[in-house]
Amino acid sequence: MRIKAKTINLFINNKLILNTFFVFSIIILIYIITNLFVFSKKEEPKLNYKNKNVFSPVQLPKSITFSEETVPINNFDIAEGIDRELLVNTFWHSQTFLQLKRANRYFRYIEPILKKNGIPDDFKYLAIVESGLSNVTSPAGAVGFWQFLKGTARELGLEVNSEIDERYHIEKSTQAACDYFLESYEKYENWTLAAASYNIGRRRLSEELVRQKANNYYDLLLNEETARYIFRAIATKLIFKNPSKYGFNIKENDLYPFFETTEVKVDSSVSHFADFANKYGINYKILKIFNPWLRNHYLTNKSKKEYFIKIPVNTGRSFDEDE
Repeated sequence: MRIKAKTINLFINNKLILNTFFVFSIIILIYIITNLFVFSKKEEPKLNYKNKNVFSPVQLPKSITFSEETVPINNFDIAEGIDRELLVNTFWHSQTFLQLKRANRYFRYIEPILKKNGIPDDFKYLAIVESGLSNVTSPAGAVGFWQFLKGTARELGLEVNSEIDERYHIEKSTQAACDYFLESYEKYENWTLAAASYNIGRRRLSEELVRQKANNYYDLLLNEETARYIFRAIATKLIFKNPSKYGFNIKENDLYPFFETTEVKVDSSVSHFADFANKYGINYKILKIFNPWLRNHYLTNKSKKEYFIKIPVNTGRSFDEDE
C-alpha cells in the first residue's frame, strides 16, 4: 500500500510539473509574439508627406521668345510641349548641371561666331540639344557639338579624314552650322523654321509645310524628335537664363573655367604629337583635349596645308612662338 500511494503521489507531482511547464511555455510564446509585433510596429517608417520636396516646376512665363520670335504659348499643345521639356531638364539634375558647367567654357567660342554671322544668340542652345556640348557620336555616325554626318560636313567645307576631322573643331563646326542656318533662313525667312530644318532637313521640312498647308513651325505635326526639338531649346534657354528659378543653385566657382590659349601654326608634317606637346609645356592628353579635331598621333600634311593648334597659355612654361 505504501508503494502504491508513493506511485500515485509521484504521478500527481509529475502531472503538476508538466502542466506548469505547459502553462509557462504558453506565457513565454505569447510574450514573444506580442513583442515581435510591437517591435515591428515601432520600426515601420512613418511617411511625413508634409516634408516631401517634390513639386512641379514653376509655371511658364506669360510670354516666351525664341530667336526674337514670339512663341504661341497660349496654344495648349505648345505650352504642354515646353512644360514637358522643362520637367525632363529640371528633374534630370546631373545632365542639366553638366550642361550649365560646360556652357561657361564653350559658349565663349560659339557666341561670337553666331553674332558675326547675324544669327540669333538663342541658336547656341541648339548645340546643347544636339550634343550636350560634348563631342559625342550618334548611332547614325553624326559627330561633334553640332552632330554633322560625314557627307554633310564635307559639303559645308569641313575636312574629314583619318588624321583631321573638323567636325570636332568647335569654331569651324560652328561656322559650318551657321552656313546651314543662313541658307535655311534665306529659304524660309523665319529663324524657328531655320532651326527646325537643322534637325529634319530642308527637303523634308518643305514637304511638310506644303502637305499640311502651314507656314510656321508651331502649326506643324512632325515626328517626335523634331516636334520636341525647338521646345527642348526653349526649355534649355529658360533654365540657363535663370537656373535658381528652376532649382539649380550653382556657384560661379562650380562652372568649368574658360582657358586662354595661343595658336601655333603648323604647315608641315608632325611625326608625333606627344613630342610636339612636350615642346610647348603640355602633355599629349592636354593637347588632344584642346584640339580634338586631331584624330591621330601624327600628321602627314603632304599638301603643306596650314593648321592652327591651340596651346593653353597657363601651363607654367614659356615657349618661343617663332619655333
